Amino acid sequence: MDNLEGNNYNQINSIEEEEENGNNSSLINTFFNGLNAISGVGLISVPYALASGGWLSLILLFAIAVAAYYAGVLTERCIRSDPSIKTYHDIGYFAYGKTGKWVASIILYIDLYLVLTGYLILEGDHLHNLFPRVKFGGIGRLKLDGKQVFVMIIALVVLPSTWLDDLRILSYISATGVIANYVILLSIIWVGCFDGVGFHHKGELQNWRGIPMAASLFMFSYSANPVFPTLYNSMQKKQHFSKVLLLSFACATFCYTTMAILGYMMFGSEVNSQITLNLPTHKLSSKIAIYTSWIIPLSKYALMLKPVASATECWFPYYSKKRIFRIILRTFLVVTQVIIALTFPFFGYLMTLVGALLSATASITVPCLCYLKISNINLGVRKVYIIMIIVLSLLIVGSGTYISFVHIIKEVDKKY
Repeated sequence: MDNLEGNNYNQINSIEEEEENGNNSSLINTFFNGLNAISGVGLISVPYALASGGWLSLILLFAIAVAAYYAGVLTERCIRSDPSIKTYHDIGYFAYGKTGKWVASIILYIDLYLVLTGYLILEGDHLHNLFPRVKFGGIGRLKLDGKQVFVMIIALVVLPSTWLDDLRILSYISATGVIANYVILLSIIWVGCFDGVGFHHKGELQNWRGIPMAASLFMFSYSANPVFPTLYNSMQKKQHFSKVLLLSFACATFCYTTMAILGYMMFGSEVNSQITLNLPTHKLSSKIAIYTSWIIPLSKYALMLKPVASATECWFPYYSKKRIFRIILRTFLVVTQVIIALTFPFFGYLMTLVGALLSATASITVPCLCYLKISNINLGVRKVYIIMIIVLSLLIVGSGTYISFVHIIKEVDKKY
């Protein structure tokens, strides 16, 4: 790479390099970091995913968990094959050159951008659920309902944090995600056991039409693979990474499975794309779950926007060092996300699209293809298994992308 491209590449990976230089994370630290990366807002969507596909779709949940874990193991093997591989983008470059690097980067950044847009929708939905009677007047001919204004308010709240260049303080805040996930799970169990909701719904055995959506939402819940190189390079004892990864996936899968089963039994086919929207808001346990799920995306927003902002700034190398330019550019990114969130306020369908089109590609397809290229293994049981995983990811990409676009188009027609 020429000097300019090299400088841009280093700028894009600034966050990842900060963490890699430490190389002092213990097994426990790496476990919690991995669990925090895997367990996210997907937790409140898995009951809806199970309701979409029926009880048999739990098989898909376990299959995707195993595939995503093995893809993580392959990512580790790619990193160990050459000491120069430090980041997710490096794997793409080492396997397929500049094309591989940019394909991996584009998939990652679009994934992050749309997930952050989903966060704005999520926050707006939760605030509107807590304060349904709040009304706002329009601006001229522009009519805004309460949910839309809440989305704009949340964007204004998180905007100043996106202007920061040193995000280490926010990284500590985001580490509370593991505790927050279990607080949400315990709160919902309390609602089911003691707040009069119960676990009375039997549900459907299978719903074939809903399988693509179920698979895509499950895939969205396991979209942490691009973070694994950073976690691996931060470890003291890197030889134990696969064991730590297995434990993180096992705990996350237990949490997802428990939430999916209990949520489906509590609300059946009436469960929303965010189970927190089904909770009785006058109960304390419900408020704890809603407020906790509201805090998680808020604490991670600036951290997740940083790589997208850095990549965008690289298109303007002569201005990117000016602070005022970075503030304007990051503000523009947030504004575009608000516009998308207001135009397509469909959290479940948007996350289905992200899970199918981007998460499956970034967390399964790309790592498997890169490993096959780097290792150049002969045809055998392992290669056949990897090819089967790739086929699974491509099926999710194709079917999930199609069904999410169909639903989004229908919802847009209803809205407008």
